[in-house]
Amino acid sequence: MKYPEFFNNIEKIKVKDPLAAFLGAGDGIFEYSYYDMVKITGHSCATVAGGYLIVSEGLKHLYGTEIPERGNIKVEISKSPSENNFGVIGFVIAAVTGAGGEEGFSGIPNGRFKRRGLLSFNANVPFDVVMTRLDNGKRVGINYNPYAVVNPKKILKTILNPEATEEDIKTFPHRFQKMVETIFENRNKVITVKALNDN
Repeated sequence: MKYPEFFNNIEKIKVKDPLAAFLGAGDGIFEYSYYDMVKITGHSCATVAGGYLIVSEGLKHLYGTEIPERGNIKVEISKSPSENNFGVIGFVIAAVTGAGGEEGFSGIPNGRFKRRGLLSFNANVPFDVVMTRLDNGKRVGINYNPYAVVNPKKILKTILNPEATEEDIKTFPHRFQKMVETIFENRNKVITVKALNDN
């Protein structure tokens, strides 16, 4: 399948999942790419890029050089699922961290490997997303602002405008993905991460 070349330049996210190892799905080491998130959401946009960058940078700050443990992370999102498409952002974060809402995995008997209740929206937190390690309580707050470098709505208007030219229509996919590429090239400008405790 063809996809934009810059997808290959985006840093992958490696995690370990004790549940996967417990159930015999290999050694439980998973590596997620941005293209994986594109496949499960069905598109590449500022929102999917934001979810990927939020979870990528959040895990770096929570785990440092350790491999993050999938299923060991609580995710609190201050927005509702419908606000600024944070439902999609939550979906991407959940795919990588294993955190689930009421639909999440309930665990095996005695509560081992439980992921249900680890993802929540409309949380009372002062950041777009707060991620917490369950094993040591370390927390980070993450904000995402793509408008620091691009304007997704402006690009969309060029194609939604009734006066859009054939050239506008033809070049739109490339221009739209160039916007996404710009977001990844400027991750330090669009993502802000702050440690919330010293654990």
